[in-house]
Amino acid sequence: MFNYEQEDNEYENLEECVNIVYEMSSKYAIEGVKDGIGGPFGAGIIYKKENGKYVILVIERNTVIISKDPTAHAEVNAIRSACKLLNTKSLENCILVTTAKSCPMCLSAACWANIKTIYYSQSYDSAEEAGFRDEKIAEYIKGNNEIIEENLLKNPCCSMPFTEWNNKEDKEEY
Repeated sequence: MFNYEQEDNEYENLEECVNIVYEMSSKYAIEGVKDGIGGPFGAGIIYKKENGKYVILVIERNTVIISKDPTAHAEVNAIRSACKLLNTKSLENCILVTTAKSCPMCLSAACWANIKTIYYSQSYDSAEEAGFRDEKIAEYIKGNNEIIEENLLKNPCCSMPFTEWNNKEDKEEY
């Protein structure tokens, strides 16, 4: 995570705050590319305070190469860091800002985190031109895919965790 330290980290103007996140995320992503850490993607989380001001919580970058983790996209890293920082699994008062349009996995992560607003700068075209496979995922979602996905042998033991969850009186919904 980018160490963001600034004495006055509250912004009244959302556009100014978003542009600062774009600049910081881009610089951090460039460092990551140069150092062999990950792909050309950066992201940040902005928290909207009750007083209507905005605070930059975290700036992250893609760390897929160094971590050997294909899910270590900038947006997922930012969501994980912000949740840890706020000690929550819900970022409903937050805005995700990304240097490029989120892939389906990152969009899903934002949905799971209850993020309602995402701002991005570059389109899928930029990622595709750089050799990233977002279009293959979109094709899979449309049903045009190379992955075999079958419901094989409905084994009763696989329903047992759901039964346990459904019967749990003190479960924490998410």
